[in-house]
Amino acid sequence: MIEKTLPKLGIVTVLVILSSIGFMVKLPRTFSHCDKELHFLFYFGAAVVLNYLFVKKNFLYHLIVVWMLFCAGVFIEIAQELSNLFVEKRIHGNFDPEDISSNVLGLMLYSFIWVIWRILLIIK
Repeated sequence: MIEKTLPKLGIVTVLVILSSIGFMVKLPRTFSHCDKELHFLFYFGAAVVLNYLFVKKNFLYHLIVVWMLFCAGVFIEIAQELSNLFVEKRIHGNFDPEDISSNVLGLMLYSFIWVIWRILLIIK
């Protein structure tokens, strides 16, 4: 069991570090107009990866993954706002409820697809 889980945890650790750095640094102006779309795509992709690695068929585990991603998104938005208090030069934006909404939409779309996929596999 540990032999299968350890590499997965390594992958997740690397992805968490890279995504945390990515969310804490302000986007270049080139991407500033599509910030919400990037949030949507990131959380959709994160749900895909985490569900593929850990969930497979269990609906409860799927809900746990979605809830953890939601909480991480809220935490990152709060961390961005708080870090503005500690750093003289602003490195990113402020707390943005629209970013959280985009995160939730990405998670909801993946959850919808995941549930439909599970239903189709059961019917088959």
